[in-house]
Amino acid sequence: MDTLCSKLDLSIPSFHSKKPSHTYRIHSSKLKICQKWKLSSTSSKPVTLKKKSSTEDKTDRSLLETVLRNFVGFTATTTAVFTLCCNSPVLSESLTVAFPVSRASEVNRVQRTLVETWDWDSMLQQTMVEMFPLRSADAAYNKISGMLATLGDPFTRIISPKEYQSFRIGSDGNLQGVGLFINAEPSSGHLMVMSCIEGSPADRAGIREGDQIVEIDGEGLDGIDGEAAARKLRGNVGTTVTVKLHSGEPSNSDSGFREVTLPREFIKISPLSSSVILHKTTDGHLAKTGYVKLAAFSQTAAADMENAIQEMEGQGVQSYILDLRNNPGGLVKAGLDVAQIWLDGDETLVNTIDREGNMLPINMVDGHALTRDPLVVLVNEGSASASEILAGALHDNGRATLIGHKTFGKGKIQSVTELHDGSALFITVAKYISPALHDIDQVGINPDVQCTTDMLASPKDPLLKRKNTSSLEADSCIMVAEHELEIQESKGSAS
Repeated sequence: MDTLCSKLDLSIPSFHSKKPSHTYRIHSSKLKICQKWKLSSTSSKPVTLKKKSSTEDKTDRSLLETVLRNFVGFTATTTAVFTLCCNSPVLSESLTVAFPVSRASEVNRVQRTLVETWDWDSMLQQTMVEMFPLRSADAAYNKISGMLATLGDPFTRIISPKEYQSFRIGSDGNLQGVGLFINAEPSSGHLMVMSCIEGSPADRAGIREGDQIVEIDGEGLDGIDGEAAARKLRGNVGTTVTVKLHSGEPSNSDSGFREVTLPREFIKISPLSSSVILHKTTDGHLAKTGYVKLAAFSQTAAADMENAIQEMEGQGVQSYILDLRNNPGGLVKAGLDVAQIWLDGDETLVNTIDREGNMLPINMVDGHALTRDPLVVLVNEGSASASEILAGALHDNGRATLIGHKTFGKGKIQSVTELHDGSALFITVAKYISPALHDIDQVGINPDVQCTTDMLASPKDPLLKRKNTSSLEADSCIMVAEHELEIQESKGSAS
């Protein structure tokens, strides 16, 4: 599987748009040796070691023979042959191994997927044997998940074809559901509401950021991750789902718990919304600020933002607010593409560190920003992953001021590879640090300015004429952002 042998895969290749958008330079001084796998059905035969050349290494030969001995004496009515070809100049040999193939066709497909993605070792051997008596694909995937858990990285995982199809909904932009973004809180595992899609059934029911989802259709959610819970919320249009919530702020009951029944509808996922904010400056002039809210980094995020910025530039906007609050991330490449909308030249967007400790800077190539107007970026504890990459790139390159609260702190980059059976393997391939070499993983990014209204010298002029921005008028962070932009403009800053 080429994507697993590559040095670093930031493109999440299986479902990106084929249309190239921007070019990046990834510096690397190493090439990895790849292993190629071959799997075919056969009758039970003795396990053999086949020489392909006279070049030998006694240590590696001993290792191979040890693996072979582990299989001697193991018999099964149905077996498969597993061939390992190593391209290493030190060890140029072929290894053929027999293992038990399940008679259940769906389990057999999962076994093939396992061989496709895992180096041959004792862990794979043990898992193959344990999968033999299973009768369902779900049980087989659970067995693989247990094997991946031994890596000690909670973000490296395999998901079934059904789960992967659900995962891709965010990129396609359409779903049937209730319009909730949810995520598991790392320390407690509680499923928390990150945000609601405006106008969705969840939004109309008054569900808000920070609410905890306790039950779905009467079933508790202990041990259920965010994606599994999201699948329970989705369903055919016209059906309903009952959700039990805990707000932490008692409203309808003394305990803070409440139940709501939500109709499922067609939900159009648009990751971006924008508007022009009209406000008076301290010297009495009417100013225009472009407000852009990005809810997720889907494959259309950069194109949508380009269109929004070009439209607002045509309206004479003089400054911008980019709102990344409660944006949990998404496609890393989308975050890099969005950064290039605001930056010029060959700036470093992010630095990645691989498992061997090698740092690889990712730079733009001859970037040309759409606008050089003053920019403020809003972040909070719900801003994670690609949001933190973008915020760090804009901040460390001197392009934007950060306002809000400390970000989530997810600094891992994953390669997502679609496998032959429709499942997908998520592998953590690197961690990232900001262009100024600030660590982000489990640390987060601290903003330049906290967004509290008492930081303003005086209340804003009540004459705020906004188009479709009624919800922004009471947002203290928007007010602080406008104040910061006025300071930048008064200093003649073009960031």
